[in-house]
Amino acid sequence: MTEGCAPDSRCDRFRFPGQPCARGEREQARFAHVDTWVFDLDNTLYPASLDLWPKIDARITLFMIRLFGLDGMSSRALQKHYYRHYGTTLRGLMIEHGVAAEQFLEFVHDIDLSSLAPNHTLADAIAALPGRKLILTNGSREHALRTAERLGIDHMFEAVFDIIAADFLAKPHEGAYQRFFDKHGIEPRRSAIFEDIERNLIVPHQRGMTTVLVMPEPGQSERREAWEVANGLEPHVDFATDDFVGFLEGLVAKEE
Repeated sequence: MTEGCAPDSRCDRFRFPGQPCARGEREQARFAHVDTWVFDLDNTLYPASLDLWPKIDARITLFMIRLFGLDGMSSRALQKHYYRHYGTTLRGLMIEHGVAAEQFLEFVHDIDLSSLAPNHTLADAIAALPGRKLILTNGSREHALRTAERLGIDHMFEAVFDIIAADFLAKPHEGAYQRFFDKHGIEPRRSAIFEDIERNLIVPHQRGMTTVLVMPEPGQSERREAWEVANGLEPHVDFATDDFVGFLEGLVAKEE
């Protein structure tokens, strides 16, 4: 539990990194200037405990097995090398092997979404946020729309900015964010971003966005690479929460 917090489960989920936690009016004050809300998709708008990302991850490995004729272990090692070096496996494959992006994206996002169900609490929390809402993803627009539709929140977003719109520059590359800002007229200092990968918040923080790291819920197993795992204390993380929906609900003052 963060130092200075009362023994309250919500307290540990709403915190300023390295400082006593803040709740209620103080949280709302820190977001009072925000009129644009930017959301990552995978493992952010839905919990990391669901099986969607592991399915996509496995499809990427299968794509590489078929492309290179390597065994599964070698393909996965190469996959993760490209992911770490280029931001996405796709960009590494495009640069080093000339792989067609559309073919890759269609293959890896061809997954069963049946584990997703409408999340009415999430929908209400997003709807209550004042201003614009957009999705910023390293995946495809089609995957984002299908996923948001399953969650019952697709109609809430003004736009989806995907890897194709970014000219295949992936987060955390600065160019991906600049293209996003330019295309949608985003003023970073009046915007907040929600993201589950810590390094993807570095550039947004530098540009003045209010950054929120969405962490696994208590008791969830960690499915990411060790180097991806963050503790929420990095200086470019303004807030960290393991209760995403609760955090959103806490940003809007409730009528008495």
